[in-house]
Amino acid sequence: MLGIKARMTQVFSDAGVVSAATVISAGPLTVTQVKNTDKDGYESVQVGFGVRKESRTNKAMKGHFGDLGSFQHVREYRGGSANKGDKIDVSLFAPGDVVEVSSISKGKGFQGVVKRHGFHGGPRTHGQKNKERAPGSIGGGGRAGGRVVKGMRMGGRMGGERVTVRNLKVLQVDAASNTLLISGAVPGRPGTLVEIRG
Repeated sequence: MLGIKARMTQVFSDAGVVSAATVISAGPLTVTQVKNTDKDGYESVQVGFGVRKESRTNKAMKGHFGDLGSFQHVREYRGGSANKGDKIDVSLFAPGDVVEVSSISKGKGFQGVVKRHGFHGGPRTHGQKNKERAPGSIGGGGRAGGRVVKGMRMGGRMGGERVTVRNLKVLQVDAASNTLLISGAVPGRPGTLVEIRG
């Protein structure tokens, strides 16, 4: 299932236990193409999600979608059985289902090693005044002949990567408004495209 991360909220159980939850506007998806082994060499189902203006859809995609409409996002998944034009909605899920969610995390720009990798930094005493968050030694003659080893943890760009969070529970399903409430936090900012797998 594909969806858009909306916001976070709180959900109270029947026992009065509060849980943090993420609201996701999920689906409906439309099957835009069904691939098979004879014609394409493998089996998969292609789905479209979201609405794109006709004026912003090129001729190739218009011809591909046909009279199904124009879609903002198109994804393809191996296996599965469906027919072109079928609709897939949040009724696939039920409260209590365990899912994993993938999306692009928030971009945080250039960050140092303390934030990016969890380094502890240097001591605040013993003559230190501007080295508290410094990375420390990154090598020398004893390691790799004086070169900096590939993969050395250093400052750099952080975030903006595909992140998957597993073992999240579906708390509520609202088929009327195509909304899912999923326990815990989901990567990304509000408005991020989210992929939910059962």
